[in-house]
Amino acid sequence: MDVLLYLIPIALTIGGIALAGFFWALRNGQFDDPKGDAERILRDDE
Repeated sequence: MDVLLYLIPIALTIGGIALAGFFWALRNGQFDDPKGDAERILRDDE
């Protein structure tokens, strides 16, 4: 049971870092794709 005293804060810290990284990527436009892969795959660009 003593190991939970270490694992819970470590898990929360890693989760917080991942959440901060997601919001950083969202704010910097990493998920902006106006054309979209679904539309781009249907076009025949030869």
